Amino acid sequence: MAKPNLRPDHNGTQRAQFDSNKKKIYATQRTCGICGNPVDFSLKFPHPLSPCIDHIIPVSKGGHPSDIGNLQLAHMCCNRQKSDKLAVRTEFSCQKDPVSNRDLPQTFDWKNL
Repeated sequence: MAKPNLRPDHNGTQRAQFDSNKKKIYATQRTCGICGNPVDFSLKFPHPLSPCIDHIIPVSKGGHPSDIGNLQLAHMCCNRQKSDKLAVRTEFSCQKDPVSNRDLPQTFDWKNL
């Protein structure tokens, strides 16, 4: 016998608010909150890159089931891979100035070729 789904965002008091926030997210977000790549809304379930809603802090870890601040757009495959883990967001900072060929000194006189 199948175990009943007891999550409030699936079939409880939070369902209506979750559905409302899902529509808002689908209307305003275009990139996956997990991988950062664009989400193609023409793909439908069960395609692995179809859009879905991810709980940033999983409900099983104490995250709110329908708060829009805890929801983000994601690919279905990214959301499944994340599962109920807490994703660690890392911010990159450059300790040194980036080196590019535009900042190098002009050592060759191109005019006298």
